[in-house]
Amino acid sequence: MSATGRTGPDAPDASEIAALCRDADFVRFVAHADGDALAATGLIARALSDAGVPFQASVARSGNLARPDNTDDVTTLLVGGTHPSYDGAIAASTEPASVLAEAAARELAADPDPVLALAGVVAAEGHPSEYAEVLDRAQSRDLVTQRPGVGIPTADLANGLAHTTLAHASFSGNEGAVTASLADLELPVDLDTRAQRRLASLLALETVSADGATPRAAEAVERALHPHATDGPFTTVEGFADVLDVVAREAPGTALALALGHDVKTPALDAWRAHAKRAHTALRGATTGRYDGLFVARIESAEGEPAPVRTTARLLRDFRSPEPVALVVSEGKAAACATEEQGQIGEQMATAATAVSGTGGGRDRQGYAEFEADVSASEFVTAFREAQ
Repeated sequence: MSATGRTGPDAPDASEIAALCRDADFVRFVAHADGDALAATGLIARALSDAGVPFQASVARSGNLARPDNTDDVTTLLVGGTHPSYDGAIAASTEPASVLAEAAARELAADPDPVLALAGVVAAEGHPSEYAEVLDRAQSRDLVTQRPGVGIPTADLANGLAHTTLAHASFSGNEGAVTASLADLELPVDLDTRAQRRLASLLALETVSADGATPRAAEAVERALHPHATDGPFTTVEGFADVLDVVAREAPGTALALALGHDVKTPALDAWRAHAKRAHTALRGATTGRYDGLFVARIESAEGEPAPVRTTARLLRDFRSPEPVALVVSEGKAAACATEEQGQIGEQMATAATAVSGTGGGRDRQGYAEFEADVSASEFVTAFREAQ
């Protein structure tokens, strides 16, 4: 099981979440800025809408997940983590938050969208096959079909391969380079099984043979291969997960609307492309340093746009870091990601942020911090290393 953000055995189960929502007059969701949490929010919020329970939802972009002000008369739910100030939480324990939310929605007598739940699973770094019941519900309704190929959100192959953040290949972020590689393959207009396999081989080869690729890259790129095709707003579950996860950080309002089922495909894809290009460019141009158990990348903002530290940290961990913890630092913010066997990253980020008079937090394998821009990258790296 690969879910991030485990919170231990005390996390509420589906029945407890459903009971809390069923008895509420008004529910306020605060979702962690990632695809799993957004999928979970959408699943429960849609169930509440069906039941006639009013709600409001927002996305917490900072590492501080404390309960919002002016919520004394409403039921508050934190999605994607736990915090003692909330009335309850939809948080990953032994499964992604989206799987827990899908079960809670069914407890509320709703008919939740299994494709959205599966997108949450992939965003949580899991695989749909690990959650057979959810996958079976999607397949029994002919909503998904696994096939060879690549898990991108759009039928435009060059666009999808250039901007997917499920891999960091030699051509990532460069649609022209992808177009040239595709031309060499001479693929048919209607992609058959053989053509799909050639696409998958292209992405895998360009990922593992790229400059600086680590042995972990060969395993990490598997997330983008053998996708689950869908007739929804995006061509694959894996592509849907990629868009939802990235847009949660780039344009959280759009990501939330997407999770709630609104027609925001075009702005979501626009945000995904812009964010992905900056992340791939930042990683390729990063200044790196290696310590015992930690790999650090210092990145710069590009063309006046903020550096996407969280997405870049995940790409760094999966495709470039020889160490189990990857830390990305930019002007006034930082993010860290760890491999599955590591933990306490959120606590370490909070400690490091406090040491430089900033704020931070996160979960077992992911963390985020914000601090004053005059704090140097070296100062934050030192603070983080001392917190480890």
